[in-house]
Amino acid sequence: MATVDTASAEPYAPPARRCSTAPPLQRPPGAGVPEQPQPATTLIGSVQRAMRLLERVAEHACGAPAKQLARETGLALPTAYHLLRTLVHEGYLRREKGLFFLGEAAERLGSSGAAQKRRSTVVDTLAHWRDSIGVPVYYAVYREGEIEVMCVSDTPGNPAVEEWADFRETGHAHAIGQCLLSQLDEESRRDHLDRYPVQSITPYTVRDDHTLMRRLDRVRRMDTVVERQEYALGTVCAAIPITVGTTAATMAISLPAHQADRLLSAARQLQDEVGRMLGSLAISISI
Repeated sequence: MATVDTASAEPYAPPARRCSTAPPLQRPPGAGVPEQPQPATTLIGSVQRAMRLLERVAEHACGAPAKQLARETGLALPTAYHLLRTLVHEGYLRREKGLFFLGEAAERLGSSGAAQKRRSTVVDTLAHWRDSIGVPVYYAVYREGEIEVMCVSDTPGNPAVEEWADFRETGHAHAIGQCLLSQLDEESRRDHLDRYPVQSITPYTVRDDHTLMRRLDRVRRMDTVVERQEYALGTVCAAIPITVGTTAATMAISLPAHQADRLLSAARQLQDEVGRMLGSLAISISI
């Protein structure tokens, strides 16, 4: 595993309302609130019937007519018609030539559920690596010109680096940012530095754009970027590049400076883990 060593890690009530002492209002005897009808039962029942129709429609890739859906759900035909028309009106179903199909609203729900599952996969994966390697693990992407830390997994015994200076504005100073910037073309790097110029964060931070650009040019495609105390004194960090299509991403770890001798071996272990799971992680890059 090639390693580019740069030099540190990641980030260097309202007044209480006065309680009233007045006694609570007392309702006169016999003035109870008249019992209201309970629409909740009807509403819940309607929702249950509508969901059963949606489930049945989802089982018919080629669509299904109202009569068939009513029969399969055990609903009276007038009830089925009423619910189907409502679901079409709300966009959860669409009707074509007498057949009902899932609509855009239902498909958006499915997409949202899939996205949540991808996020859960990444969170669980980072937690596994955190425990097996014994370090905090970070996942970040470069999206629409910004560095975005998507997920951090740490423990009280191995805490993540405190973001004392905005990660987005200090990409030049931490391994996550340097790893992401190294995956961009020169024009995109310069655009980023025009918006977020190099600035001294610690005594070890790179001093100017020219020096940073030269450093980034030396990072090869699969190099691990190592940074020592450039963002936060007392912390070292390593970042593993992940490039899927046009998306630049990275997995990173951090350690206290007094454990710096563990950094490279931990980074190699992370790189091996990422390599084994890259196929499934690629699906989750877009979280």
